[in-house]
Amino acid sequence: MSSCSVAGVSQQTRKFLRGCFCGFLTLSLLALMGCQQETAQPKFHAIDMTGAPYGSALSATDHTGKVRTLADFRGKVVTLFFGFTHCPDVCPTNLATMAQVLDRLGPDAQKVQVLFMTLDPERDTQALLSQYVPQFNSSFIGLRADLAQTQIIAQDFKVFFQKVPGSSAGDYSLDHSAGTYVFDKQGRIRLYVKHGETADNIVADLKQLLAAP
Repeated sequence: MSSCSVAGVSQQTRKFLRGCFCGFLTLSLLALMGCQQETAQPKFHAIDMTGAPYGSALSATDHTGKVRTLADFRGKVVTLFFGFTHCPDVCPTNLATMAQVLDRLGPDAQKVQVLFMTLDPERDTQALLSQYVPQFNSSFIGLRADLAQTQIIAQDFKVFFQKVPGSSAGDYSLDHSAGTYVFDKQGRIRLYVKHGETADNIVADLKQLLAAP
C-alpha cells in the first residue's frame, strides 16, 4: 500500500513538472517573439507621432496656383513646415537644412516632397512664395490659404502663431511653432522633427520611411 502510494505521487509529480516545463517554454518563446518584434520597430531621432490625428485639414494653394492636399503626394515621404517669408532666421534655416537633406539623399531625394506652409497670407502672396521657396531647392513647394483657412490648418496641426507688432501696421513679425511634420508614403503622419535637428539625423529618419513597404 505504501509503495503504491509513493509511486502514484511520483507519477503525478512527473506530469506536473512536464506541464510546468511546457508552460515555461511557451512563455519564453512568447517573450522572445515580443522582444524580436520590439527590436524590429524603427528607432527615429525625431519624435514618433504615428497614429496622431493630424493633417486632415490641409488644403491650400501652392506657389503655382494649384490646390494641394496631402493625397497629391501619396507615394512620397512628405515634410511640412509652417513659417513665413519675412522670418529672419528659423524659417530660412529650416529650408536650408532640408535642402542639405535632399542633397545627402541623392537619388532618393526624388521620393521626398518638402512643403512650406505660410502663416502670413496677408504678405506672403503666391508670387512672393514662388520666388522665395524654390530658391532653396527647385522641388520645394510653397503653400498658402486665406487667413481663416490658415487658422483652421494651424489648429489641426496644433501650430501656434501670433503677430508681434512692429513700428507700422505692415511691419510686424510672427511668433510661431518651429517643428517639421513628416508623413510616410501612405500619407500617414509619422514624425515631428524639432527645430535645430541635424541634416544627418533627418536623413537617417527619412531613409527608414523610404525603405518601409
